[in-house]
Amino acid sequence: MTTIAEVRARFRDDPIRRDVDLLLADITGKPTAWVFAHGDEAVDPRIEALIQRRLAGEPLQYIRGRTEFYSREFYVDDRALIPRPETEILVETVIQQSPRGARVIDIGSGSGCISVTLALERADLRVFAFDASIAALAVTRRNRDAHRATVRLAASDVLDAASARFDVIVSNPPYIPASDVETLATEVRDHEPHMALTPGREGTEVIERIYASARGARVFLEIGYGQAEAVRRIAQSHGYRVDGIVRDLAGIERVVISSPHG
Repeated sequence: MTTIAEVRARFRDDPIRRDVDLLLADITGKPTAWVFAHGDEAVDPRIEALIQRRLAGEPLQYIRGRTEFYSREFYVDDRALIPRPETEILVETVIQQSPRGARVIDIGSGSGCISVTLALERADLRVFAFDASIAALAVTRRNRDAHRATVRLAASDVLDAASARFDVIVSNPPYIPASDVETLATEVRDHEPHMALTPGREGTEVIERIYASARGARVFLEIGYGQAEAVRRIAQSHGYRVDGIVRDLAGIERVVISSPHG
């Protein structure tokens, strides 16, 4: 039977070597430090299928079925976008700037990382999670239930299912122009849900729809590289002003904060 050391040796000089160590830790049920120290231990042959999935470009988070967001573990699979560190900036901004008791709606909830985190970090908020994908909403529900967060769910294309006004809208919408999808890394292009990546030719189609239906709520959006001015124009065309833009750790304008004029 193959040992841990033999598996690790095969990938010593491979870019996925750290991923292999994590998969070994998962399949043995031990921390990576144990894996490093017990190379002579036999390993479950199922490790080969997991490694092959990673070699084929499947994201490590989907193979493991989990990822970390805002210091919590979230379940993920290919029904929803993998949470990114940049989205933590969006969440932090909403946590800091939402008024007490606000009704908050997360549009395009996906994994639920935004809505669940907001509900846990700000118990005073009334949080709702909308997604057009029933499959993605099932992932939201799984994470909501796992974290025992108070989040109401609804299947909705943007705000179509909303019958009441909201104080705050937060969204990490699909914002990649369709023509840019082919330039994405294999892990993203071939494995993450297409509808969560691109809304169409411009990349701002869903953002426009959010502003068009915002009904006076304050809007917090994650945006793509170089989109700040386009989003500013869209906001203004729907009676909104941009109050501020937060940059990510790479200095990219990443989160747009906007309010209705007047």
